[in-house]
Amino acid sequence: MFDDSFTKSPEFTREMDLHTDEKPQKCTLGENSFDQSSHLTSDTRIHAGERYYTCTVCEKSLASSSSLANHMMIHTGDKPYKCLVCDKSFAQSSTLTSHMGIHNGERPHKCTMCDKSYLKSSHLTSHMRTHTGEKPFKCTMCDKEYADSSALTRHTRRHTGEMPYKCSMCDKSFIQSSHLTTHMRCHTGEKPYMCSFCAKSFVHSSALTVHMKLHTGDRPHVCSLCDKPFTNYSSLARHVRRHIGERPYKCTECDKSFIEPWHLTIHMRLHTGEKPYKCSICNKSFSRSSGLTVHMRVHTGEKCFMCTICYKSFSHRFHLTKHMRMHTGERPFKCTLCDESFRIEPRLTRHMRIHTGERPYKCSSCNESFIDYSELTRHTLIHTGERPYKCTLCEKSYKKSAHLTEHMRIHTGERPYTCTVCDKSFRCSSGLTVHMRVHTGEKPYKCSVCDKSFSVKSGLNRHTRTHIG
Repeated sequence: MFDDSFTKSPEFTREMDLHTDEKPQKCTLGENSFDQSSHLTSDTRIHAGERYYTCTVCEKSLASSSSLANHMMIHTGDKPYKCLVCDKSFAQSSTLTSHMGIHNGERPHKCTMCDKSYLKSSHLTSHMRTHTGEKPFKCTMCDKEYADSSALTRHTRRHTGEMPYKCSMCDKSFIQSSHLTTHMRCHTGEKPYMCSFCAKSFVHSSALTVHMKLHTGDRPHVCSLCDKPFTNYSSLARHVRRHIGERPYKCTECDKSFIEPWHLTIHMRLHTGEKPYKCSICNKSFSRSSGLTVHMRVHTGEKCFMCTICYKSFSHRFHLTKHMRMHTGERPFKCTLCDESFRIEPRLTRHMRIHTGERPYKCSSCNESFIDYSELTRHTLIHTGERPYKCTLCEKSYKKSAHLTEHMRIHTGERPYTCTVCDKSFRCSSGLTVHMRVHTGEKPYKCSVCDKSFSVKSGLNRHTRTHIG
């Protein structure tokens, strides 16, 4: 006789629910439904804030034993579920299932209100809330509401200060695992997002999206104050702050404030001394990733920025921009107190201190102070007698690298500064500057006793002696 005891058992009911896709266990506090009563119990505890299972490593509390088991894999690094296609491994079977959809292209859960489709039904459920406006997950510490529980979890960590995702190579920790993944690329140098047009690579997918608009010419975000278009909204927002003078990101150590949060982050490293970007060859560290990128060219010898006029190459775009102004004569940085102008902004900053009298760099040996750090460095050599820049072809040595560079041109015969009027060339830029006055008639050095003026300072000095006998 047929024994129907199994067909009446909970095990048979659960098995049939898997085949029928039926989820009879419905949550009365939200819209979730489950195929097992134990899953409903865990969900109810999430709504009620009940957390009976505590992690022995970090003391985090969770609503179910399965959630605790999954959480422990963060500490152990255990990823038992491996993809047979690409060798990636995962801590949860559900994550592997979602990942497999990337390989087979399957997205079975389709939105009935738009064309979007998803790998997981939970993703579709969250997406539907963008249409309905529903936000069932409420923060118990403030009034914020969220469309999915993971967003609430991330938000709650901002209240509690919990940062469970720790970097194994430095002391940093993060609220989200994706933030840790991105951070690890600072250490590994990985840039997985490559442009299909120019092969440039990026750490973030969002950076690639913005970059692609340079190729397509798409600039949909337009400034209402000056009509300048931008490829993304964040660039427009930063631009508008320049119009209105808003600098919302303030340093807690000094009075400086910044337009962008990452400017503040970099600035804070001046106070903390943090230099998180380390060279793998010589262990030199840098406060900015761009500093490390440029430094690596010292080891590789790469000079990817070439002058189209004289074909000189540079390791940094800024150096090329500065060099091009020698050819064009452009001096875009103008003093508001006199007629002087400069090729680069630091020269203007230094010049302004002549007007203000500011001398912020003080010698620790004799208390003399200087306009800029390089002057202090040169002055310090007076106390030490050091001349660190030595010529490899003769016995001369110099206090400044620029002086050695100019000296080496005596040996090589190089004269890189060429007059655009008569083709005469010079070893140093100052020689070209003085020569150009022959063509322009400029005589900037004026005698304070009579009306005579001179093209070079030495001419004024000789003339001044005629007045004093």
